Amino acid sequence: MEFTDAQVHRYARHILLPEVGGEGQARLLASRVLVIGAGGLGSPLLLYLAAAGVGTIGVVDDDDVDLSNLQRQVVHTTDRIGTAKVESARLALAGINPEVRLVPHRARFAAGNAAGLVSAYDLVADGSDNFATRFLAADACFLAGKPLVSAAVLRFDGQLSTFKPYLAGDHPCYRCLFREPPPPDYMQSCANAGVLGAMTGAMGALQAGEVIKELLGIGESLSGWLLIFDALATSFRKVRLHRDPSCRLCGRERRITDLSHHRATADAG
Repeated sequence: MEFTDAQVHRYARHILLPEVGGEGQARLLASRVLVIGAGGLGSPLLLYLAAAGVGTIGVVDDDDVDLSNLQRQVVHTTDRIGTAKVESARLALAGINPEVRLVPHRARFAAGNAAGLVSAYDLVADGSDNFATRFLAADACFLAGKPLVSAAVLRFDGQLSTFKPYLAGDHPCYRCLFREPPPPDYMQSCANAGVLGAMTGAMGALQAGEVIKELLGIGESLSGWLLIFDALATSFRKVRLHRDPSCRLCGRERRITDLSHHRATADAG
């Protein structure tokens, strides 16, 4: 594609990178990414994807902006309290990059709509804060053959990985890492355990970087790796993940073939 003078100026720092260049920037402009949740992780993720020129960004969230969100959900502002988060995100992204198209899906990411949402995009980035939604996203992406970049934060800790189990070889899925959701009385979230606001910014920015790498096919994918960040110790470590031959989703004897076993739930945190 031919860039306008304004586009060359806007994306100059990308185009200067040999790994990106004009061809890569054109690929970003043609890409479609679905972001689950316009919350703590989704906020920096959405901002950086829009700034990078990802052409179509879908965001699914059924919540409204609340005062308690503003400690970490930087895509929203005080004057938009009470506004639907997807609309607040649309306004923020339009201010950063009006060339980007944000598609608001004001709904819960649920078993009834997950397959349709996932199929409409090239890649899914999960920024939810509960296991039910993470497992649903993982199952839906595997069944649709779409890459999933998943991040999680709680208190001072963050995790990040990319899942491409539809590929041949040692590419594990989310269920290879966590076979089943933990019991309800074990589950913690930002709402009941707290989170350092800056943690969501750090992990959301890292997640945006992995999304862009996957869209461009550059660098080393996090597929098969789990990145763990401890903010109190200021330490990162990578843990090797492997495909589980007995996995219900991607193993030799697959037992999950649709999304009917999921209950409708989502929370962007």
